[in-house]
Amino acid sequence: MRPRTGMTLRQPGEFLGPYPSGAPAIFIDTVARLGVGAGIIGGVGCDAFGACLVDRLQNDGVNVEWVHRAPHGSTAVAFVAYAEDGSRTFIYHIDNTPAVIMPELVDLPVSEAEFFHIMGCSLMASDTLQQVITKTANHFHENGTRISFDPNIRSELLLEKSIMEIVDPILRRTSILLPGDSELRLISGTNNLLDGVKTLFDRYPLEVIVVKHGRNGASVFTPTSSFSIAPYVVKELDPTGAGDCFDAGFLVGMLRGKSLEECGAIAAATGALNAAGFGPMEGVIDPQAVIDLAGIRI
Repeated sequence: MRPRTGMTLRQPGEFLGPYPSGAPAIFIDTVARLGVGAGIIGGVGCDAFGACLVDRLQNDGVNVEWVHRAPHGSTAVAFVAYAEDGSRTFIYHIDNTPAVIMPELVDLPVSEAEFFHIMGCSLMASDTLQQVITKTANHFHENGTRISFDPNIRSELLLEKSIMEIVDPILRRTSILLPGDSELRLISGTNNLLDGVKTLFDRYPLEVIVVKHGRNGASVFTPTSSFSIAPYVVKELDPTGAGDCFDAGFLVGMLRGKSLEECGAIAAATGALNAAGFGPMEGVIDPQAVIDLAGIRI
């Protein structure tokens, strides 16, 4: 990661890291740090970057039994830079890495999982991985696990692919949808928030749609109700991964039997805590930190 805004990826200069990252890893590590049993399916190389990532997940309580550690191939890497306006630029070194080349998945804990969470950037990483994720989602769904989905669209990975061709098979099985503003517009085909939400409820078997507005909070919708989530103000060092942590906070709230309003507050607090640290998953996040910020016990 570039240490300061305004440093492009095309100019020589400093980088900070390596930081454990990847949207699914950020999400699941946060779930574990909030005290909920969690596991991840993925792949790394047998190199220092892979060890950095797996060690962090394991130390934070994530079950890494289903992380494939490929003897050949390097761990996938992303380079990140921020512009002055807050927009980000990525360069991904992911093609043909263990992150996108999955072996046959066996012995998955479908009977134990209450949620199977999917990040859209994983679907876009390769056609093969998209097929594996979709097949795995079907397997969990058929066994009663609810599917949660963050479209997490990365234009750098999308290239010439059709977004709806990629996400539609997942949306057809999704219970909890967690898009950003622009992602909602893209997958609903409308620029109006309420029209987009209605379109998606009409089209898919969704229970809850949570639309993230970045620093402006979020909006929660069910087929019959809606409300806004106010943001928590912190000194922001780096918003990378805040949306992934928001997802984790919301689903942890649901798993703890909280009301949707409480889930939203937990999610907003978790995202804010992440943004207060530099690095994709370096914020100080634990149940006590959420209590201190949001006043809600989890």
